[in-house]
Amino acid sequence: MRRADRLIKLTHFLRGRRRAVTAQRIAEEFNICTRTVYRDIHDLMDSGVPITGEAGVGYVIDKQYYLPPITFDRDELEAIGLGISIVRQWTDDKFAEKANNAFDKIQAVLPAEVQGELQQITTYSVPTKAMPPWTVSFSDLRESIRIRRKILIEYSDEANRATSRTLRPLALIFLSPVWLLASWCEKRKDFRHFRLDRIRTLQCTQEIFDDETGKNLAAYIEQDSACDKKDYFM
Repeated sequence: MRRADRLIKLTHFLRGRRRAVTAQRIAEEFNICTRTVYRDIHDLMDSGVPITGEAGVGYVIDKQYYLPPITFDRDELEAIGLGISIVRQWTDDKFAEKANNAFDKIQAVLPAEVQGELQQITTYSVPTKAMPPWTVSFSDLRESIRIRRKILIEYSDEANRATSRTLRPLALIFLSPVWLLASWCEKRKDFRHFRLDRIRTLQCTQEIFDDETGKNLAAYIEQDSACDKKDYFM
């Protein structure tokens, strides 16, 4: 890895951590020695990056720090283009508009010599009739997940049995060709997945839930990694 790329990645790494990170932990992450870490941190601080800390204690970065736009290589642009294409084709109009805005912003800050790369993308996502349609608001679900707002749904299972659920929505998962809502179900007192195309009605409540240990996204991910995926299609 080029040193310039490592410094950028190091800055992103620190921005993604809530607590101080030791030089040893950084060294392990980037497969470098601690002396190199000290030198990199020193150079970042000299360039104006708001990092505080010291050797033996750890380093933190001001989360308000804005990292200037960077140049993407050809494969990175291809990956970004594919991601934007998936959002356009497999979510809703509101989120697709955000994807288009992001694409325009990326294109606006790219150097002239790589502007043409965006026009040469050859990896695409296209819609398919195999994707079951849904009637609930994808954007309302995303917002409820973001602000931790409980929702009420009327749901039909694979046998078309209807049930009412109060949920703590945690994540939206694309398991092609369906979207799943991962939630803490207050009726079952456990994590459950709900297919968007089987949700008959959706009501967003005014009740905000806490990031409660054992019922939050971290606990879901831990449990999900050890579970069989067959229960996804409930």
